[in-house]
Amino acid sequence: MFRTHTCGELTTAHNGKIVTLAGWVQTVRKFGSITFVDLRDRYGITQLFFGEALNNDLDANPLGREFVLQATGLVRERSNKNLNIPTGEIELEVQTFTILNKSAVPPFTIQDDTDGGDDLRMKYRYLDLRRNAVRKNLELRYAVNRSARNFLHQNGFMDIETPFLIKSTPEGARDFVVPSRMNPGQFYALPQSPQTFKQLLMVSGYDRYYQVVKCFRDEDLRADRQPEFTQIDCEMAFVEQEDILNMFEGMIKTIIKDVKGIDYDEKVERMTWEEAMWQYGNDKPDIRFGMKLCNLKYPAHTFPGRASLESLISGVDFKVFEEAETVIAIAVPGCSEYTRKQTDELTEWVKRPQIGMKGLVFIKCNADGTYKSSVDKFYSEEKLKAIADAAGAVAGDLVLILAGAEERTRKATSELRLEMGERLGLRKKEELKLLWVLDFPLFEYAEEENRWVARHHPFTSPKPSQITEMINNSPVIDNPAEYLKHPYASIKANAYDMVLNGNEIGGGSIRIYQKELQQKMFEALGMDAEEQQHKFGFLLGAFEYGAPPHGGIAFGFDRLCSILGGSESIRDFIAFPKNNSGRDVMLDAPSAIDAKQLQELQIQLNLK
Repeated sequence: MFRTHTCGELTTAHNGKIVTLAGWVQTVRKFGSITFVDLRDRYGITQLFFGEALNNDLDANPLGREFVLQATGLVRERSNKNLNIPTGEIELEVQTFTILNKSAVPPFTIQDDTDGGDDLRMKYRYLDLRRNAVRKNLELRYAVNRSARNFLHQNGFMDIETPFLIKSTPEGARDFVVPSRMNPGQFYALPQSPQTFKQLLMVSGYDRYYQVVKCFRDEDLRADRQPEFTQIDCEMAFVEQEDILNMFEGMIKTIIKDVKGIDYDEKVERMTWEEAMWQYGNDKPDIRFGMKLCNLKYPAHTFPGRASLESLISGVDFKVFEEAETVIAIAVPGCSEYTRKQTDELTEWVKRPQIGMKGLVFIKCNADGTYKSSVDKFYSEEKLKAIADAAGAVAGDLVLILAGAEERTRKATSELRLEMGERLGLRKKEELKLLWVLDFPLFEYAEEENRWVARHHPFTSPKPSQITEMINNSPVIDNPAEYLKHPYASIKANAYDMVLNGNEIGGGSIRIYQKELQQKMFEALGMDAEEQQHKFGFLLGAFEYGAPPHGGIAFGFDRLCSILGGSESIRDFIAFPKNNSGRDVMLDAPSAIDAKQLQELQIQLNLK
């Protein structure tokens, strides 16, 4: 037996007992004829005491950082207790020890405040995983996994595996493809999601399915993306949207309780896609704070039925507003005392390439009831007050205004809102706020191709009240300039996204389950009958054999873990992640394969 206990479990209750520990040497501290060693394993750290009798052995066989050590001895109470760790009241008086394996000098210190940069720690990820901070992240990931599985099991879901080698089908991102040696010239694709398989399982009668499953998308990376990622993938039959929302609202609340110890008792807020875009500028709003957008000038098609506020900014010779497609304001609380230097810094912030604006207008709502603005010479104080009132500003607030092309300005104002929320400490990581976003558009217009594309995926059903409208109208767009007047432009998807702290953590929909409607959807996306049969004949065929109404959702498992762990990057919660170039620098992958393998696959490279 290599050990009787772990390095994290010994307490004063074990005083006087002979135990054996095994682990890695964290530190060695020599004081004359005695030596202290901190021994670490996955469970914690225990201090070892080497008395005079063993010091000659240590001199002959010196210990170094990360040596693998086995030690047997007597548990005793420490004279200098460390109450910051569970084992800090005891130490092990070593009687015998064995160096199980030596270690080279690590390329970085294996502790929380390591001196290793990201690239170095990624290269030696197996060492980075020994650090306490990384271990806690993986423990949280396991806790989320365990909580989700327990909840789904208790609610009658079956964990059913689906294939990784499948047919390439259009689902929005590029597929990773795998050549088939036994079928020369043909390729498998790695699944972007198990979407069609879980729908087929509903047809097969497995009315509650789930998987914690790997998915693959060949797309550009950032902090919250990896080429391979994990989903909590779920599907239910004989359900409507409300059934899905209630079930998975319950699952996320359970995970938050199990993992964070927080009772999320409040009802999860709901918001339509239109309201999210109107009030927050994006479809995954962070509702932990206010600062809602006020659109002072907007195209009539953007938010039908909204009362126009354009009179507040029109009628003066300020071309920045007059010539802009849209003008959007936010009221930043308590910032009216910003200095010129501070407002200039914000102006430079919105001019950055990733934001893309030409400038920034501000209105200071002073505590004495006066108004000061960067456009004083164009707008009277009465006008400035009216604009500030429309934005919801009160005395002491700072109104920030951006103007320009509608989509860019909306996105920029949304980013500015989040930035100001961050600066003011309103985006507290310890505060969790859930939101459902509903009623997305079913289609988006692809201008270059003059056709419709699915906003979610081609298996999303329209709202029940709009199914007939979709079937009875042709998807052809006769006049591209007036595509917004086409009936398809107003069709809403029977879809829903769950948002946590301004991050989409899950998305799903009620699915199409009638063959005629699915064919109509494929037709709307530009697929003729032959292409439909080639790419999705298996699904259309299944719909001929009694497909039930069904719907589901998939949660971004990595992202959920990172939010619950208070991190900006999902890489911190993946054991062996890729870097921002999609490379595994530890394995040096992807890499070239030898000529023999290429010959077996009958593949010839044409690199230019």
